[in-house]
Amino acid sequence: MQRLNLELPSPAENLAADEVLLDVCEAGHGGETLIFWEPRETFVVVGYANKVATEVNVTTCAARGIPIYRRCSGGGTVVQMPGGLNYSLILRITETGPTRNITAANQFIMEKNRVAIESLLPESKISVRGHTDLCLGDLKFAGNSQRRRKNFLLFHGTLLLDCDLALIGELLRMPSLQPDYRASRAHEKFVTNLKLPAETVKAALAAEWNADEALKNPPREKISELAREKYSTREWNYKIA
Repeated sequence: MQRLNLELPSPAENLAADEVLLDVCEAGHGGETLIFWEPRETFVVVGYANKVATEVNVTTCAARGIPIYRRCSGGGTVVQMPGGLNYSLILRITETGPTRNITAANQFIMEKNRVAIESLLPESKISVRGHTDLCLGDLKFAGNSQRRRKNFLLFHGTLLLDCDLALIGELLRMPSLQPDYRASRAHEKFVTNLKLPAETVKAALAAEWNADEALKNPPREKISELAREKYSTREWNYKIA
């Protein structure tokens, strides 16, 4: 599997990269890839079907100059900030393999990610809760979502390593959908930081996925174009789902 560490200049470009790289693979010009990027600023990202006004404290974001973006996959709304680590997997879909449908892919990918993180915290209990949450005890430190095409899927998520957890409750409303294990807990009582260096987590995930080949010459022009024409626009980011 190939590996790519992204250092793009804007949130819109980092979000656009997932869609572009998925499309490249779907078109037959790329293979399975593990991608990492770390936010350098604070911003909110809603899931594809989320309604901004329902999920986000829009007034607070506006007052603090915090932008709101939308990603191409489903799932809930997240606050991106320094201290977080984003990863994306682009995997081939096979008719009989572990990526054959949404449920099988969720189980396969989440278990491998769980094993990777537990290898760094052998004295801790790392578990998969809900469908795509990773938890330390009953506290969530990673949420994930999936987008499928015919031949490839995108599975991506955010890991909380050393984030300002109080900020999540300031910028987000209680989610319109939540897993049973959350038990209506406020954001700051539901999430936790792993307190691990980003490079350590990257290495563990890369080892678990055998991502040892650098992806050369990523399509940066296409990424910039899609970021400009879609992910930077109010029409996309504030669309009514």
